[in-house]
Amino acid sequence: MSLQMITVSNNTALIQPGFSLMNFDGQVFFFGQKGWPKRSCPTGVFHFDVKHNHLKLKPAVFSKDSCYLPPLRYPATCIFRGSLESEKHQYIIHGGKTPNNELSDKIYVMSVVGKNNKKVTFCCTEKDLVGDVPEARYGHSIDVVYSRGRSIGVLFGGRSYMPSAQRITEKWNSVADCLPHVFLVDFEFGCSTSYILPELQDGLSFHVSIARNDTIYILGGHSLANNIRPANLYSIKVDLPLGSPAVNCTVLPGGISVSSAILTQTNSDEFVIVGGYQLENQKRMVCNIVSFVDNKIEIREMETPDWTPDIKHSKIWFGSNMGNGNVFLGIPGDNKQASSEAFYFYMLKCAEDDVNEDQKTLTNSQTSTEDPGDSTPFEDSEEFCFSAEANSFDGDDEFDTYNEDDEEDESETGYWITCCATCDVDINTWVPFYSTELNKPAMIYCSHGDGHWVHAQCMDLAERTLIHLSEGSNKYYCNEHVKIARALQTPKRDLPLKKPPLKSLHKKGSGKIFTPAKKSFLRRLFD
Repeated sequence: MSLQMITVSNNTALIQPGFSLMNFDGQVFFFGQKGWPKRSCPTGVFHFDVKHNHLKLKPAVFSKDSCYLPPLRYPATCIFRGSLESEKHQYIIHGGKTPNNELSDKIYVMSVVGKNNKKVTFCCTEKDLVGDVPEARYGHSIDVVYSRGRSIGVLFGGRSYMPSAQRITEKWNSVADCLPHVFLVDFEFGCSTSYILPELQDGLSFHVSIARNDTIYILGGHSLANNIRPANLYSIKVDLPLGSPAVNCTVLPGGISVSSAILTQTNSDEFVIVGGYQLENQKRMVCNIVSFVDNKIEIREMETPDWTPDIKHSKIWFGSNMGNGNVFLGIPGDNKQASSEAFYFYMLKCAEDDVNEDQKTLTNSQTSTEDPGDSTPFEDSEEFCFSAEANSFDGDDEFDTYNEDDEEDESETGYWITCCATCDVDINTWVPFYSTELNKPAMIYCSHGDGHWVHAQCMDLAERTLIHLSEGSNKYYCNEHVKIARALQTPKRDLPLKKPPLKSLHKKGSGKIFTPAKKSFLRRLFD
């Protein structure tokens, strides 16, 4: 094993805990960025180009018939092949968190539809499910098993928001373990079936899953209800006859206590478990080899890499599997120095350099990183692009360059901000206040200066006023700037009153002015 530090050009702000990596024929692609995609890369998917220990993110494009893929963090991903012998594969993506801190229950299928020397074109499709549809979640796993010439997906574990009836102001965004149900998902017909296995008593998240032919192995994980990381090892075997599937679970000895570990495959019968946590905020520095001999699983410790002092002393770390026995790791930077990076990155090579890059990887665990906390501020961009033309980035300079300046400062933008001195809208405690609010607090734009967003609730706006201001184009000034704005306004000029013209009849020496009616009356009188 070898550990190398990776330097990143100018796009480190995108790489945050919860991202995912996909490997297509030796090329690695990144998705799950911090915040919504921007103009510089509307798809939010990047080519993860690492050369000479230097990382460069290059925007990837989607085909015209692709659906929109939001930047999901902590989703479940896996590789799907039509058969065990097939070389072409797709990636299945389920669940995860959006930048608005909402949970997804959708299934996306990512495939390569075009490739040349400059770029790769993806096609992303959304799969609709019927039957026992898994609830929205994150930190779970999805894998594909093959039995009797057929294939099916197996989904397990994860965390979800508490039921609506139990969500109160203080615990509005609190999460709980999902029920320990096993879901079989038919990707071809979109059918999902739930199974209750007596061996699985507790919900687990951030566990490691390994798929081998018709069997899924589940080890480690974190039980949020009990706050434990049980050293369990489960074997879930799926039989796919012509009729209904048969699902059986067996508890095996030799498990390990770990959560948020990263799994990478070094050869057809051997895997390496890297990183993770053994206790809260206590990293697990030991690496394990998982080997299969005669369909029996064996887990043993291996020689650890030469961890740097920064890695040893950091409280958290995160990363993802790059494929081909490589793992991408990140740790927080030194906040004591103003010029320090937010994160430092490393690449751990667990396999020899002569490993066949076209090896058939049949496994993938869920996004391998512990959730650092639900209080992280998330960004909501003003721009959304649901599709991109295949030739949107034909220019070399535009395609190869990602402009970090296009990203906004998340501490000052988005729905989860401090909009005024008395702002009390918090991502952990926010509850709908107006009937028009669904998943995020209502905001109104203050026109003072360059303008800024404020929460309607913090400004004590009545709902009728909020709707009126939202529908109209009138300028609005928040409580802090309304007096300043009034002082800057020019007083309106009073227009002179319009009076009808008067044609006067002036009698000599009288000094009187007569109206046309009186003038006509006098003419008749004197005549």
